[in-house]
Amino acid sequence: MANWVLKGLRTGIKTSAYRSAVEAAPGLSSGQPRGVALPARDAAALVERCPTGAINSCEGGIAVDQRRCVDCFRCHSDVEEPAVPWRDGYEWAAYADDVAAMRRKLDRAFGRSLHIRFLDAGACGACMSEARQLTNPYYNMHNLGFFMTPTPRNADVLLVAGPVSDAMRLPLRKTYEAMPTPKRVVAIGACAASGGVFGPSFAAGGGVAELIPVDVVVSGCPPPPLAILHGLMVVVGRKPPSELISRPANAEANPQ
Repeated sequence: MANWVLKGLRTGIKTSAYRSAVEAAPGLSSGQPRGVALPARDAAALVERCPTGAINSCEGGIAVDQRRCVDCFRCHSDVEEPAVPWRDGYEWAAYADDVAAMRRKLDRAFGRSLHIRFLDAGACGACMSEARQLTNPYYNMHNLGFFMTPTPRNADVLLVAGPVSDAMRLPLRKTYEAMPTPKRVVAIGACAASGGVFGPSFAAGGGVAELIPVDVVVSGCPPPPLAILHGLMVVVGRKPPSELISRPANAEANPQ
């Protein structure tokens, strides 16, 4: 044990600098595609290339619905042209809708002592693995005032991954109903946001919002730990939200 303590002292602090500074370590985020102005022919080609319908044509180019993007990179890394521009970063959590935006943040009392109940609603395991990283020493979410709880009766936020399989519909609803108010729901990953590649289908739904109100969506497949951490800080108003649909400047989405 003494050897490990000594090694830790020699290594120094290795905790992520987020949120006081931008985390620039390589490999922490896959980034996201973004909307761009394109000729109609190129826009149509990209819409056809997207396997999940995340890319839609809009006036003057394409819009990207981040809720449906599964990070397949077919729109960006294919040798064919055109390619969708990619944005780095991880602060892409957004309000689920206008109602969630109106509710805004939790009361100030929750800002530094937020208890989170995580629920697997039929996820493949990827989002669960990323969310689990939040408690390790590198991300150290406890330092920001976020804590996991095993019971919904002590939870302020319900963190949900997965498209909500048939077997998880009732547990999800009961968990939400058991939480005291005020309470918030954060859907993490493309499956929880839209059903992803698993739903809607005979065995899974089209996302968490079909059963319970969702306040914040963290897109990605899976979203990196810092994106999930950003979503929690959006809930308590310590970070501004991003946008669910990335559009070209001065354009309105027109899905086809």
